[in-house]
Amino acid sequence: MRLVTSIAWIIIMTISIAANAQKKKASKETAETKPTETQVPATAQEPQMNSIADPVLEHYYKKYAMASRWNDTQVAKSALYDMIIRRPDSDSLIFTLAYMYFDGRQYAPAMLVSQELLARDSKNLAYLELSAASFEALGILDRSLQNYETLYLLSNNTMALYKIAFLQYDLKRYEEGLTNVDILLKKSDAETIKIGFNDTSNKPKDFSMKYAVLNLKGMLLQGKGDKAGAKKIYEDIIKQVPDFQPAVANLAELNKG
Repeated sequence: MRLVTSIAWIIIMTISIAANAQKKKASKETAETKPTETQVPATAQEPQMNSIADPVLEHYYKKYAMASRWNDTQVAKSALYDMIIRRPDSDSLIFTLAYMYFDGRQYAPAMLVSQELLARDSKNLAYLELSAASFEALGILDRSLQNYETLYLLSNNTMALYKIAFLQYDLKRYEEGLTNVDILLKKSDAETIKIGFNDTSNKPKDFSMKYAVLNLKGMLLQGKGDKAGAKKIYEDIIKQVPDFQPAVANLAELNKG
C-alpha cells in the first residue's frame, strides 16, 4: 500500500517496515481493524551536504553513500555519527539517523533522537511524525497521541486525525474518539483516501478511508457499551462493501458476545 497525501505525516503509509511488529491485537470484543501495513513516518531525505569544504566530512559522506548503496545500515549509521560530530548543527544529518533507527525497528533510539530534533524545532511536521510513530511502536500511546494532536493542529491532515481517533480508542477515551470520528466523516477527502486492509479472502485491498472510520466508530461505540449502535454500523458497512474484513470480523465477534 502506498498512501500519499501531503507533508510529512501524509506519507504515513509509505514504508511498512514494522507491519507485524507494531500491529496490535484487538480486544476480545473487536477484531483487528488497523491497516495491513503499519503507518510510519515519511521517508527521510538524503543529508544536505552541498559544497563540502571539509575533506574529512566529505570522506564520511562518501562512506555513508557507499554503505547506503550496498545496504549496510550499520556502516551508514556509523558514518552519519562521524558527520554529526563534525556538523552537530545539521538537523538533516540527525533526522536521517533517526529515520534509519526507525527503519531498523530500533524505536527507542529513534524516539530519543526525534526528541532532540523537536527541542530544536517543535513545529517541524516530519519530526513530530517520527516522534509519534516511535512512541506508538514503543507502546507509549499517550505521548504518541500528544505528538499526533500537535501534528494535526499544525497541518489539518486527515490521516493524522484518524491516528488520533484510533489512539483514543486504544486508550479507552471513547467519547473523544467519537467526536473526532464525526469530524473525519465530514472531511471531503475521507472518501478519496485509500487505506489497505485484508479483504474477506485475506488478500490485501485498498478501501475508502470512510469505511475504516465508520468501522472505528463502531468499535468506539462498542467500547463504551453501545453494542446495538455498533452492530448497526458494522451491518451498514457490510451492505456497502461486503468484503471489508474488519467490519465482518467485528460483527461476528459482537454476535458471539
